[in-house]
Amino acid sequence: MNAPQLLSVGVLAGMMLLFIWGRFRYDMVAVIALLAALALGIVSPKQAFTGFSDDIVIIVASALVLSGAVQRSGVIERAMLVLQRRVTRIRSQLLLLCASVGFASALVKNIGALAMMMPVAFQMAKRSNTSPAAYLMPMSFASLLGGLITLIGTSPNIIVSRVREEMTGQPFGMFDYAPVGLGLTLMGLVFLRFAYRLLPRDRRAAPTLGEAIDIQDYVTEAEIPAGSPAVDETVAAFRARHDQEVTVTAILRAGIRATPFPDTALRAEDRLILTGAPDSLERVIAGDRLELEGSQRERPEGAEGEVGVIEAVIGTDSPLIGRSAGRLGLHERFGVNLIAVSRQGERLASGLGAIVLQAGDVIVLQGPLELLFERLGELGCLPLAQRALRLGSARKGLLPVAILAAAMAATALGYVPVAVAFFAAAGLTILLGALPVREAYDHIEWPILVMLGALIPVSDSLRTTGASRIIGDWLGQLAATLPPWGAVALILAAAMAVTPFLNNAATVLVMAPIAATFAGQLGYRPEAFLMATAVGAGCDFLTPIGHQCNTLVMGPGGYRFGDYARLGAPLSVLVLVVGTPLILWVWPVF
Repeated sequence: MNAPQLLSVGVLAGMMLLFIWGRFRYDMVAVIALLAALALGIVSPKQAFTGFSDDIVIIVASALVLSGAVQRSGVIERAMLVLQRRVTRIRSQLLLLCASVGFASALVKNIGALAMMMPVAFQMAKRSNTSPAAYLMPMSFASLLGGLITLIGTSPNIIVSRVREEMTGQPFGMFDYAPVGLGLTLMGLVFLRFAYRLLPRDRRAAPTLGEAIDIQDYVTEAEIPAGSPAVDETVAAFRARHDQEVTVTAILRAGIRATPFPDTALRAEDRLILTGAPDSLERVIAGDRLELEGSQRERPEGAEGEVGVIEAVIGTDSPLIGRSAGRLGLHERFGVNLIAVSRQGERLASGLGAIVLQAGDVIVLQGPLELLFERLGELGCLPLAQRALRLGSARKGLLPVAILAAAMAATALGYVPVAVAFFAAAGLTILLGALPVREAYDHIEWPILVMLGALIPVSDSLRTTGASRIIGDWLGQLAATLPPWGAVALILAAAMAVTPFLNNAATVLVMAPIAATFAGQLGYRPEAFLMATAVGAGCDFLTPIGHQCNTLVMGPGGYRFGDYARLGAPLSVLVLVVGTPLILWVWPVF
């Protein structure tokens, strides 16, 4: 090796040591690596920031926005609620959750699919009197496997596709990953259904602030519009269809209060006083197309921003104490709507406008976000610790799913490049109101984008200096006596060994050029080796730090570092044993 090649390898080796040390966050490690490469002259100033304009950055950011829109729509969550009523055994529940997360990860970013399904897992665990730890790690592993099915399932697939395009002029298509990804996902589902018992049964998450506050019984008011599924349904049937998640505490019919007996038939224009947890209320109102109290009111003059909701507690010196929302004229005077109230130790049965508020009541206010925090001070209320509340938020149902499907179809048929299709789809979800602008920016994982933008020119220095060719020669000599399956297994094992210490995208940025050069040195076609790199980088089952999905479930599942290897080590061996022949069957090397 000459000096530039040694420096290139040295920068990447130092970067890996910093990742393993964990003292700095991964995006800062990437920035340090880029600065070092600039200072050493292996990356030119002209090339230093080309990574931030790369298609990969656009595709990953757009995929995260689309994932957030699908998650917000609640379509997958509602479909799962129908299924979970019929599934009661732990192993069957686990298979249902893992399969749902796995196949959803083929359509949206795997961390988004996992986040969508975690609330359902908590509900199932509560009903089964089981620790969520029995579900969460298997779901995380299933999401990693499911992300291998399509181009957009996970970042490594996108990066590997670009490397193939640079080498052969032909990128991997949307569903080129499907044969290998589906095979490994099905194998993983079978394994996880039985092997979850390897996890310790005593794992429990630390109580959260929300659990400590324990706000469960909110009361809200909603009207039944014509055409709602609730029309002509009895109160008992209404509650049964919604799995007893909410209680009808009163019915307001033509301004007259009626007692909600189980056989009372609901009519269009009835106003229901509903009690339940915020998520349950939101599902019932969205599922039956009920009109939440205050939802039809006009915005205050001059307030043009996004409408949102906030949870707050009434202070001891609040002007709300002793007064009802109706008498106070919250909307007329303050430009906000009271959409739910909770009072500790008491079940409220009055309409929202008639509830006399007290100090310590927890309320949910809806209004333009630019006004809400300002109005809280005027109303003497204190915001609670932030948690996601969808009650009172507009939802677009199937719209984001349809936009995502259209983008996938456009790329699969070759009409437009992936980056253009997904950038356009992300823009449409925001323009059509399926995802507010503020939430879109929240869903974008900026550290991932910074890492990608900084590492692209650093990893490319292996190619520009010729270091990747030399490393490929070394690997070629090592595998010279190996059959093709042994060479593919070597790359797959190497990628799986590196990805626990690097971010999976960083693993591909480093490994993919080496794998392609390695294939060339052996006289093989590169596709099998690139596919092995993508599979290995996407399958970190050994640590909670190699992939965000594993990190996401660590706290809620109460897992320890070593728990991952207990379930993940045998799954990693299975991926290596099953994945190698599967890759060679789909992508022959000659």
